[in-house]
Amino acid sequence: MHAVRRAQRTIRVPVEFEGVGLHTGERAKVVLKPAESDFGVEFVRVDLPESPRISVNADNAAYMARRTAVEKDGAEVQTIEHLMATLHGLGIDNVSIEIDGREVPGLDGSSKPIVDLIRAAGIVEQKAVRKTFTVDEPISVIENGSSLVALPAAEGEGLTIEYTLDYPNSGVGSQYRRLSVDEHTFERELAPARTFCLESEVEALRGIGLGKGANHSNTLVFGMNGVVENELRFADEPVRHKILDLVGDLFLVRAELRAHIVATKTGHNLNVKLAQKISSAMRSKENRGVLQRDTGLEIREIMRILPHRYPFLLIDRVIEIEGYRRAVGVKNVSINEPFFQGHWPDQPVMPGVLQIEAMAQLAGVLLLRKLENTGKLAVLLSIDHVKLRKAVIPGDQLRLEAETVRVKARTAKIHARALVNDKLVAEAVMKFMLADA
Repeated sequence: MHAVRRAQRTIRVPVEFEGVGLHTGERAKVVLKPAESDFGVEFVRVDLPESPRISVNADNAAYMARRTAVEKDGAEVQTIEHLMATLHGLGIDNVSIEIDGREVPGLDGSSKPIVDLIRAAGIVEQKAVRKTFTVDEPISVIENGSSLVALPAAEGEGLTIEYTLDYPNSGVGSQYRRLSVDEHTFERELAPARTFCLESEVEALRGIGLGKGANHSNTLVFGMNGVVENELRFADEPVRHKILDLVGDLFLVRAELRAHIVATKTGHNLNVKLAQKISSAMRSKENRGVLQRDTGLEIREIMRILPHRYPFLLIDRVIEIEGYRRAVGVKNVSINEPFFQGHWPDQPVMPGVLQIEAMAQLAGVLLLRKLENTGKLAVLLSIDHVKLRKAVIPGDQLRLEAETVRVKARTAKIHARALVNDKLVAEAVMKFMLADA
């Protein structure tokens, strides 16, 4: 039985909040804005030159102590987990998030204030269908006594999480909770649960530059006899917050998950590693055509968009197109490719220029879909920051990714990548001129 497919969602009107980051202690303002179908979720650092954009996905995850962050091209946003948990829990797929600092404000240490703001703003359904992924075999990460395992869900279930934590010789102790996560259980059982730490580790955390914005109002501090200078919202608030964090970190997968997650004493870094493994498994199925997306294009549809033909059409299938922002395609490299006949025939390697051409063709698909009703064509103008990292040989399958960096009236800038087995083999930044047809 497959997970029930649902419509994508965004917020009805903008939502904004501001406050101090739990770790940096810096003040920031956040504005969530509605976004079109297939847009996804991205941060916009409006305080930095050219307002760089950072998509929220497993590839952009950055490992930082005690929090989850995303980073791209030197721009980062830290402590995103409570905000991402809210979007995940309420089923919001498409939103642009403007932020004028490097850390999302901690507010009261939970997701509840953001949930309340979004509920007040309203949630609207969109025409496109939400991407789903069903875990059909165990996926696990185990490190230093902590473990996180994604198992197939029971029939008829969506996302279920069971979590065990153990803080011996403290006021937290051992706690366990199992929860089927949906919009209602998230809002009622998880969203109000606040972040916490042990009284014995406060000074050590501040000694390494963390917790500068934490206080007894936004962080539960546990001493030997229980919580200090505060009152619990739930008797097992710590384990509920751990599940909340995990829900936020799993949002990096960017798909509706049907899985049973079993977690034991995990933190953000392990959570992110599981999200990356699940994303890798999902990509593998997409590449093989096992997992089909509604926005994919088969070869005849590609040929209706691109002017290229054999032997110079270097895309076999477009797996997915996210609006006008991102496209993913596949090129199967076989020994029968005509370029192998004269290019190092004793040691066949796909020429780097053809890898770049394949990426440019995918970028063309992305842009020409946007321009199909405007009477314009996308003409390659320049290629910068080209990196060829690894040889591509017969039998490899190139996963091509093109992401829009910027589109103006006359030009477009695309960041393109090529991967084999999830390893980056080539990338480039391409600039296109949007010319009249």
